[in-house]
Amino acid sequence: MTLQLSLSQYLLEASDLHRRSAEAALDGAMNQALDLLVTALRNRLPVLVCGNGGSMADAQHIAGELVARFRLERPGLPVIALGTNAAALTAWSNDYDYLSAYAREVEAFGRPGGVLIAITTSGNSPNVVAAAEKARALGLSVVALTGAGGGKMAALSDALLAVPSKDTPRIQEVHIALYHYLCEQVEKRCA
Repeated sequence: MTLQLSLSQYLLEASDLHRRSAEAALDGAMNQALDLLVTALRNRLPVLVCGNGGSMADAQHIAGELVARFRLERPGLPVIALGTNAAALTAWSNDYDYLSAYAREVEAFGRPGGVLIAITTSGNSPNVVAAAEKARALGLSVVALTGAGGGKMAALSDALLAVPSKDTPRIQEVHIALYHYLCEQVEKRCA
């Protein structure tokens, strides 16, 4: 990708990745993710969401849509974006390390039958991988949003939503569409 794209070219490239993602047979993984999330939420089990940088912002966005509302009036759902308690995050990171901070929150808030939504464009973010490993050990399911191939998250995921790209900003653009669809469907099924 060249840095000299016009806005029209940029949008065309973005729409091409959306098209390729639509053709990537993600429906099965999305349906599996929805089944896991709806089952957990109907049983009032927590859904935990984590990521780094822009993916952390996406984790907060997902939690905001599901705790508050996306499109429908309905009860709040127990969804927590990990890493948002600055005191807990910095205390743990200072005393131990940042690598295990999300895993510690999974240990604190996760429950067997709950779900971790792990967002990492590479599929290899060490702290997100550690959170997924802890989730699996505690009996949570793992839904991963990644880029092409899924990285280390592929082996840790019950449902892998892997965007067919290695370009981080483009992957994040498709992740937004994927999780907006996910939020809409979860809300319809849990209303």
